[in-house]
Amino acid sequence: EVVRLDDGDEVVGVVELSHDLVELVFITSDAQLLHFPATAVRPQGRAGGGIAGVKLTSGAQVVFFGATPAQDAVVVTVSGSASALPGTDSGSVKVTPFGEYPGKGRGTGGVRSQRFLKGQNTLIFARVGMYPLHASTEGGSPVELPKPDMRRDASGVDLAAPVAFCG
Repeated sequence: EVVRLDDGDEVVGVVELSHDLVELVFITSDAQLLHFPATAVRPQGRAGGGIAGVKLTSGAQVVFFGATPAQDAVVVTVSGSASALPGTDSGSVKVTPFGEYPGKGRGTGGVRSQRFLKGQNTLIFARVGMYPLHASTEGGSPVELPKPDMRRDASGVDLAAPVAFCG
């Protein structure tokens, strides 16, 4: 046993922190983004139950969890349809500077990261990383990402192919 989990709890990611100027980031399928300083979390032992992360609405799940320095980071979100087969919906992509998203406390719901268009009801992909990020399909073909959009909760632009990887 590495960590104690209560009923309904789930491990959504593990990060290794290299310095104190890092933000922990959660992005959910209902397009909520929550971030807070890594310094707000104290180390956990084997008997620890992890940390309070993002508060999920009914039916939502975590699409991305990671750690990033706030400076020069961007948020990439891709919205689509929850009823589409995985890897078949290209969706709409949005790239936004990380600094446009206000921080909130642990255990809260976060702020909206992308507005869904007609036929879209979920985030099918999300990533936070240092600009510029590059995306590709499952087969490794490049997928062009748009220039950063300063509007944190805007809708995205249509993609030519489904994004499977981004880094």
